[in-house]
Amino acid sequence: MPDDATATQEPVALTERVRFALESGDLDAIRDLLDPGARWGAPEGPNDADCRNRDQVIAWWASARAAGARAVVTEVTAGAGTLLVGLEVTGTPAAREAGGAERWQVLTVRGDRIADIRGFDDRKAAAARAGVPA
Repeated sequence: MPDDATATQEPVALTERVRFALESGDLDAIRDLLDPGARWGAPEGPNDADCRNRDQVIAWWASARAAGARAVVTEVTAGAGTLLVGLEVTGTPAAREAGGAERWQVLTVRGDRIADIRGFDDRKAAAARAGVPA
């Protein structure tokens, strides 16, 4: 069993790794965070439209980056086994039209890996799913 100092440091270290990986767009850093069976999709998932493994998630990120999408991390808040990640997305048609788009992702963490990612348009709904204050 980890001591209290280690248990406190683990979420902090993971939040920093998540922030760096997402802001840099470093696909290797993102890949290192993901469980091999990681899923990514809409809040109501899992469903058939999800990315179903780490390779599919990385392929989606690579295609979005190639199309010009970029994200600035505005928030990473740790919950019990979750991280709420706020993003300011640019470079997509919808984001260009709106002058930037706020998005939130709820990452479910197992050990030191992300096992599931759910995307949200609304912070309040995402915070409720992550179990963190709205």
